Amino acid sequence: MNAYGLSILLKMGCVCGKESIRINNEKYFVRSRLGEGGFSVVDLVEHTRSHRKFALKRIQCHSKEDERDAMREVEICQDISHPNIIKVEDHMLVPVQPVSASSARSELLVLLPFFRRGTLQDEIERMERKHEHIPESRIIKLFTDICEAVRVLHHHQPHPIAHRDLKPGNLMLADDGTVVLMDFGSAAKARVEINGHSQALALQDLAAERCSMPYRAPELFNIPSYSTIDEKTDIWSLGCVLYALAYLKSPFDEVYQRGDSIALAVGSGNIRFPQDETYSQELRDLILFMLQVEHTERPNIETVIARLEALRNVLENRI
Repeated sequence: MNAYGLSILLKMGCVCGKESIRINNEKYFVRSRLGEGGFSVVDLVEHTRSHRKFALKRIQCHSKEDERDAMREVEICQDISHPNIIKVEDHMLVPVQPVSASSARSELLVLLPFFRRGTLQDEIERMERKHEHIPESRIIKLFTDICEAVRVLHHHQPHPIAHRDLKPGNLMLADDGTVVLMDFGSAAKARVEINGHSQALALQDLAAERCSMPYRAPELFNIPSYSTIDEKTDIWSLGCVLYALAYLKSPFDEVYQRGDSIALAVGSGNIRFPQDETYSQELRDLILFMLQVEHTERPNIETVIARLEALRNVLENRI
């Protein structure tokens, strides 16, 4: 999966010596490997003159179609300027001399900001190690940032964009605590009309490849031959993310770890909360509000943000 940090942003590892790389005539030293996946790696790099650190995502492209997909991710980020959406600092497509028929034909270099605090998944794991929970007031602040990023995508013109892979591992944490959404490798036009079995199967296979199972919407597991898929897939994922911020795991992580069917678990609509409850009923209600199995019954992003604001007011009045 193409992701800055992928499912987990790895800690700084081995120093990569004095390897250097040029992007549009700017030179960078490669300092360490931050993460890697099937078709991409992420390195920590340092600008040779300013000494500013960046994350360099290097995406291997095996075909023209791969290049188009990789560039679409860059174009989405360049098209949207928002504090809660990651900024592409620079990029360059570099031809690669193939060593075999199956090797990459090019490599897309994408220069991104470096977030020292890592992802919300890192934050969740820190809380787990300390046997602590994120205070509800902070959860609301974090989740508000996430929703603001999603609102920009869902109101994008000329057509709404769905991220399709919202999860804590794709949400960076800036030094000031701002949440920044990244990894637009799965992002696409939100509203898709499915007209036939082959189209449904193709989108289902794409979702299986690019959308993390514990955060994937029910309709993406078994897409009907004649149906509409829209941005409500992100609303389901938001419900799972809010659950994870509160309880340090997706509502379906245990199912995934047991090797049981997530598709069945997701389709059942059975969301369980821990018995030793530390959060308000309103927070649990907001989670359930988003985790409606039938996508037409889920709220849109504006309604989610309105409910979130109401929850913030309720908590402030209780203080």
